[in-house]
Amino acid sequence: MDLSLLEKITSINNIIYGQAKEKLDSLIKPIKSLGGLEEIAARLCSIQETLTPNLTKRIVVVMASDNGVCEEGVASAPQSVTSMQTINFLRGITGIAVISKANNTDLKVIDIGVLEDIYYEGLEVRKIRKGTRNIAKEPAMTMKECLDAIEVGFNTVKDLKSKGYSIIGTGEMGIGNTTTSSSLLIALTGCTVEEATGRGGGLTDEQFRHKKRVVEKIIKLHKDNLDNPIEALRRVGGLDIAGLVGLYLGAAYYKLPIVIDGFISAVAALCAYKINKYSVGYMFASHISMEKGYMIALSELNLKAMLNLDMRLGEGVGCPLAFNIMDTATKVISEMGTFEEGNVNLADYKDLWRDEN
Repeated sequence: MDLSLLEKITSINNIIYGQAKEKLDSLIKPIKSLGGLEEIAARLCSIQETLTPNLTKRIVVVMASDNGVCEEGVASAPQSVTSMQTINFLRGITGIAVISKANNTDLKVIDIGVLEDIYYEGLEVRKIRKGTRNIAKEPAMTMKECLDAIEVGFNTVKDLKSKGYSIIGTGEMGIGNTTTSSSLLIALTGCTVEEATGRGGGLTDEQFRHKKRVVEKIIKLHKDNLDNPIEALRRVGGLDIAGLVGLYLGAAYYKLPIVIDGFISAVAALCAYKINKYSVGYMFASHISMEKGYMIALSELNLKAMLNLDMRLGEGVGCPLAFNIMDTATKVISEMGTFEEGNVNLADYKDLWRDEN
């Protein structure tokens, strides 16, 4: 990954953002009465640099990889589940596969570091290595491996844009990746182990206590080398997270909106933001994950989630649902009429339809 490319990332178009806000205020409704839909519409306008945005072709990208920290007994499921679920995504029987299909969304699955060698029709193999090293004992990746994983995500965005995709969702699969995400969140924010660490896939009380002890061990081992976000990523992150970081940076570079799913993808988004502050302008949060630590990441990004459905699956399941809300926002700004077109004199309602904010 050529990090000099990231210097070309710019902020969203604030001039068009302002124009979009003006247009939304001119539509035949009380000012700002569509709330978050209006903010989504204005942000999409600023990213696509048009007052008539569209999200006609959409996709969720799932990064699949294994994590060496599973050696520490931090997960409730065996590591073999990573390869099984990676195939099941493509069989169309997982949560993200079904939800994507129900919401007119394509699905791309990338093997960026699954421990087993798996082959299945539609699987994109971009394996950097067979799982990461055990972060409770040593860094997860070499710097080259980390940058190569980021590049996989970055170049995926380039490919998807060339194929006409207008929005990307972020998904992941990797047993043990809530442990890597909690560790990376602590590295990026300085929050406590207690604040950052949740039960993941469903641990017993004793397993949960053990997981927190392992995260404490990880932070203690790497604490003197966590100031730089890429260094922190390569030490305590995972290949799936690094691939997602590349997706976020690529989306900002190629000017595509990108949607955060749950805890793992939110931590990856925060890491991308720490690498390049402008990348957050292209991010949208789909839903509030029930996994502990999620709201810390979202607060750091200053983003508000669209949905609260008590979900904690991961895989990218929140993204297709958010796509529909975002698509609705594009219709609001593109198809609603103005006061003038509706033969309504705004002056007659200026005291009733005022901006309350």
